[in-house]
Amino acid sequence: MPRVQAGEVQLGWREWGQGDVTVVFIHGNLASKDWIELAAPLFPSGLRVIGIDWRGCGDSDRPKPATDYSNYSMQQHADDMIAALDALGIGYCHLATHSTGGIIAARMLLAQPQRFGRVFALDPVTPLGMAFNADQIGLFRAMMANKELTRTVMATAASSLFVPDSMAPNAVPRFREGLGEIQALFDRIIDQTFGVSEGIWIGTPINLTRERESRELERRMKELRHPHLVLWGEWDGWIPPADLRTMAEAMPDCRLVIVPRIGHSMNLEMPALYAGYFGACFGGLAA
Repeated sequence: MPRVQAGEVQLGWREWGQGDVTVVFIHGNLASKDWIELAAPLFPSGLRVIGIDWRGCGDSDRPKPATDYSNYSMQQHADDMIAALDALGIGYCHLATHSTGGIIAARMLLAQPQRFGRVFALDPVTPLGMAFNADQIGLFRAMMANKELTRTVMATAASSLFVPDSMAPNAVPRFREGLGEIQALFDRIIDQTFGVSEGIWIGTPINLTRERESRELERRMKELRHPHLVLWGEWDGWIPPADLRTMAEAMPDCRLVIVPRIGHSMNLEMPALYAGYFGACFGGLAA
């Protein structure tokens, strides 16, 4: 995969389609650009879609985390993405985000508001951040050493892919029948997740908690004037819907859509449906 220099790190990136309208995909925690690979072939023509891996993820460099994980902060990820856009010669684009990519995008929008257009946010971590306690951070640390535990927890991010009874406590998640390439991608994603930096495993929950406690972005939500289409899967157990409603009420142009029978990751769980919403947001835009 190609890589682009972004400050002191090189970030992996990937491109789908050709066109005059550019959309940049910002993935979520413990993830990568590959989470949209099944949906991307279904995006409308005329779009150039670029996915960029965070530092510590996918095909990107994995710098040693600082003792306070400050070099894996949400602001650092936003700075990396903007530096990557500079290096790729992308002066103006729209954004598609998933999960923690949402709060990274918020920092990008505030840093360079004129550079970005629409935002399509799937189950985003809002500008309010998230709060993780010591036990929850301990779970992430345990996942680093246990691939089966990682698979079990990550299954909750794509809950519609699994037999409901197999998602009970102490059970082993079992795929539903007939998933084909989706199942294969999920299994590859688990292998990929198991290789991310400690700065991602531990740094992300710590830094999201700092965002929650500082309330900096919460106070600035009214400055986020870019048109936002926000999707939330009704089976998403990760993102509190109350946070999304707070965001939708505070931001000047934000529409929240609740999608039934889907979990946290429509881009993986139902790629065709995700592509449909993606096309509705970005298809047919003027360059």
